[in-house]
Amino acid sequence: MRVLAIIPAAGMGLRMGGGTPKQFLSLEGVPIFVHTLRKFAASDAIDEIFLGLRVEDMERGLTEVNHERFSKPVRLVPGGASRQETVARCLAEAPTTTEIVVVHDAVRPFIELDMIRQVVEAARKGGAAILGILSVDTVKQVERQTILGTIPRERIALAQTPQAFRYNLLREAVDRAQAEGFCGTDESSLLEHQGHNVTILMGSDRNIKITKPSDLPLARLYIAQERESIQPDA
Repeated sequence: MRVLAIIPAAGMGLRMGGGTPKQFLSLEGVPIFVHTLRKFAASDAIDEIFLGLRVEDMERGLTEVNHERFSKPVRLVPGGASRQETVARCLAEAPTTTEIVVVHDAVRPFIELDMIRQVVEAARKGGAAILGILSVDTVKQVERQTILGTIPRERIALAQTPQAFRYNLLREAVDRAQAEGFCGTDESSLLEHQGHNVTILMGSDRNIKITKPSDLPLARLYIAQERESIQPDA
């Protein structure tokens, strides 16, 4: 039984501005999504990777993937108009031997390999697991410009990816959401909608999602630190 990683990368990335989708922006000379693919290609917990792209980005994406010569299969899948539809299209192409599906944001390139393994193991045990971090800020519930109340921080977690699921559970949740016209903000919300329990594991502050220009300087710092950590001793 195999573990499939799905990397949805069919979005427009409008918060970045400009005409280039954020996943294709260069980070130290390499598109952000390639940095992310490198992590999953290096993970012993992952057997195969599906990259969901807009049809107009397929040729561009294939060029980047072929250039990398990844050590495990990376398949490009035409994405849909939404993240949920892109994941659904990838699930429809999943091999029949797939046991666990891991979904990860294309623009979270600093995921640690141990965290990928942990979330896969948790999904095997409980069916569904995600990463998340605790909120360090006071959280307010608001309506327009009026505060309705303060939400206790101990009840708040900021969701991250990867999110891992038994294949049959995620496929059923995606199909049911489509039939009901329900649109979730992430994959775990689709299982929550069905009443299925989802385990949350501690993520990392370094597991940032690069979504706006101000994220890029921090991303460059993390890239430099990763390169330093793998340099051989003089």
